[in-house]
Amino acid sequence: MAKCPAITRSGEACKGIPIDDSGYCYAHHPDHAQERRAYGSKGGRRGGRGRPQAELEDIKATLYRIASEIEKGEIDTRTGAVLVQVFNSIRGCVEDQRKIKETEELEARLSELEEQLEAGKPGYRGA
Repeated sequence: MAKCPAITRSGEACKGIPIDDSGYCYAHHPDHAQERRAYGSKGGRRGGRGRPQAELEDIKATLYRIASEIEKGEIDTRTGAVLVQVFNSIRGCVEDQRKIKETEELEARLSELEEQLEAGKPGYRGA
């Protein structure tokens, strides 16, 4: 299978799969440079709980674009299937990050409530 000819920032050869006849993967394809900048800018402005939502919206938009390009014959179905698998993996990672952050926040709140209970402070109504 063909590989993207680009060189990564670390100086290594890109291992991405080309998305069309240009031979470049999505991350290095010159036709998608503006789209990547827009996504990067948007993602950097959103923080906290908004970031997973923004990432999922970006993934969803990219999956729609991939589906459209497959439908038009711009991407072959095998490449499209691999791209969808990659984006599903990314989606899973985003979801895992959200769950970890949510768990950490709940643990912090629980610790605070336990400290209040031990100190005899008002504001805790537990069993």
